[in-house]
Amino acid sequence: MSSVKASFIRSRRPHVPGLTLLMGLALLFTLLAGCVERTIKIQSEPPGALVTVNDEEVGATPVKFAFLWYGDYEIILRKPGYETLKTHCTIKPPWYQYPPIDFVAEALVPTMLQDSHVLPTFQLEPAETPTVSDVVERAVELREQALCEQPG
Repeated sequence: MSSVKASFIRSRRPHVPGLTLLMGLALLFTLLAGCVERTIKIQSEPPGALVTVNDEEVGATPVKFAFLWYGDYEIILRKPGYETLKTHCTIKPPWYQYPPIDFVAEALVPTMLQDSHVLPTFQLEPAETPTVSDVVERAVELREQALCEQPG
């Protein structure tokens, strides 16, 4: 039985003092590492327009939401009684988000960096309500087109 204990004790790894320090520093850097919080704020006049960004609904104006990448964004604003507004904007990165500086900013800076973009206020135009005669005239035109296209 003593031979089992002796062989068990000899099979353990030798203690490496620097390894513990290295693992502690790696853990400390992991806990202290910062990151970048990227946000876009969209406003409209009048407020309360439903905002869709790149085919994803993000809320009603004024709305602030997080984004992951820089570049072109398609923005659509809809509000009952107003014309739908379709536009796009380009979000450009700040200087600290270009490689290789971005590695330092996101992995080694021990704080949260804020990158907030506030877009200019979008003006929504009131929708023009067509008259009854305009609607009837358009319906007659469409009916005639449909009848002319039928094989007969």
